[in-house]
Amino acid sequence: MAGYLVEDSRKVTTLRLKEMKSQGKKIAMLTSYDFTTATIVDAAGVDVILVGDSASNVMAGNQTTLSITLDQMIYHAKSVVRGVQRALVVCDMPFGTYQVSPLEGVSNAIRIMQQTGCDALKLEGGVEIIDVIRKIIDAGIPVMGHLGLTPQSINKFGTYAVRAKDMAEAEKLLQDAKLLAEAGCFGLVLEKIPAALTQKVVESVDIPVIGIGAGAADGQVLVVDDMLGKNKGFSPKFLRRYADLHTVITDAVGSYVSDVKNSSFPDSTECY
Repeated sequence: MAGYLVEDSRKVTTLRLKEMKSQGKKIAMLTSYDFTTATIVDAAGVDVILVGDSASNVMAGNQTTLSITLDQMIYHAKSVVRGVQRALVVCDMPFGTYQVSPLEGVSNAIRIMQQTGCDALKLEGGVEIIDVIRKIIDAGIPVMGHLGLTPQSINKFGTYAVRAKDMAEAEKLLQDAKLLAEAGCFGLVLEKIPAALTQKVVESVDIPVIGIGAGAADGQVLVVDDMLGKNKGFSPKFLRRYADLHTVITDAVGSYVSDVKNSSFPDSTECY
């Protein structure tokens, strides 16, 4: 277990994340969608576990995150929460659950918190959804913002390319980041934007900024299945693979199939 840099075994809270930023301590964040994976990720020392709507892609094979429903997100988040002792668990509010009205957004946010036991929620967008963010925070629910490439808006963007490369979009993102911080968000994810812009945001807000494909920040987040190398078909520039589970699992399953076919499994020690 050597090398896992967990200095404090207490439960991670939104307050502790802000303290980590002020102390210059980096924040490690990963996704999880099920009990077993969450248990491992938590024990390995991750500070924040995101139950991402990326479950739509990773767990269900959909092309976008738009297909996943509120009930499905609640199922995944409940499963994750059961496996976590230390990490802060953040659940994505899926597409369509907070864009219609602040009232509906607050109602859905309360339902997620009540039925999952997660610690906080994440919403995509800036000024366009600031009213619902304020209402959710007013209801006592911690909110993490998400700017840059926001996958729930993929049909509007029409591409997964880097965002905020032009001056106008970069300035809007910076202003949105400040607005989210002022509204009371405890943290902010920046996805797929220029590293120099990320640095401006980090210096402009007093809340932790977590990057994914956005250069150095107060912390980083990756999709757990991507960083474990389960998916060989997804290789963006920002992804660092820490394992090759695609090969490991394929070899293990292949060995199992061979052992069953040649009658070497089970042997006498594996029978009652």
